[in-house]
Amino acid sequence: MTAPVLAPPVALDPAKFRDPAVTAKGERRAVVALSGLRTLWVNTGTLCNITCRNCYIESSPTNDALAYISAAEVAAFLDEAAAIGAPLTEVGFTGGEPFLNRDLVAMLRDVLSRGLSALVLTNAMKPMMNHASALLALQRASGERLTIRVSLDHHEAAAHDLERGEGAFARTMEGLAWLARHGFRIHVAGRAGFGAGDEAAMRAGYAALFRAHGIPVDAADPVALMLFPEMDASVDVPEITEACWSILRKSPDSLMCASARMVVKRRGAERPAVVACTLLPYGSQFELGATLAESSRPVALNHPHCAKFCVLGGAACSR
Repeated sequence: MTAPVLAPPVALDPAKFRDPAVTAKGERRAVVALSGLRTLWVNTGTLCNITCRNCYIESSPTNDALAYISAAEVAAFLDEAAAIGAPLTEVGFTGGEPFLNRDLVAMLRDVLSRGLSALVLTNAMKPMMNHASALLALQRASGERLTIRVSLDHHEAAAHDLERGEGAFARTMEGLAWLARHGFRIHVAGRAGFGAGDEAAMRAGYAALFRAHGIPVDAADPVALMLFPEMDASVDVPEITEACWSILRKSPDSLMCASARMVVKRRGAERPAVVACTLLPYGSQFELGATLAESSRPVALNHPHCAKFCVLGGAACSR
């Protein structure tokens, strides 16, 4: 199963997001320094059990542009984080669908045994349920340090299924209900774009759904229920300059790349690589090296996602 490695998306204005040092207008581009590696993300592979209409990473049952990473490869990065004294507290697993990687449970066991917290992003469908027994054992041993974040794009089946395929909502709700019955720490990720700008109404809709199904998620909590902005790189967005920090009254330390990195394993590569964040797994300019130490250099905000999702959207993948 193969798929081409995707090229970085291009904004509508072709002059934008070209030079990592300056914007199309000649202003100094904003950069973000790593203040401390607190969250390490692991992309377990781009293969997924479903194909969504607007997956930013284009995961599918055939896209293996990012191959399955092994537990041993992840352990090496955890060892390095300890050796360099990184203030690591959390390891997040994303995909694709992480539970398709047979090493995921071993990775989680390793992370939790080191006293770290673990976060898994999943659609909570059959691949997750195939690991039910192992997950229950991890949950009993680690409790609140293991969080399962379930992707539920909308609180109504029709909208969710429009994105993820007919019947997807029902299958995800079955997995979500199973997690709730067994006392897992659950978070939910939705799509802000479905709310047409009315976040309060979206959260009220999720709250009603959670009550009806006994899901212990506080829909008013922006961490427990994350409503992510859309990431359409074909929509023109402004570039972020150094002056934007004061104009927007925003600190660069609030962005993901100030405290996180992601490990990926490219198809055919001998070893994994470290990239700037979860949103930019393919672009070569955001590949920062083969080790955590090499990846500690500053990141230039030279992509539409940097502006739309992180700076202007105010979103972050971590807790």
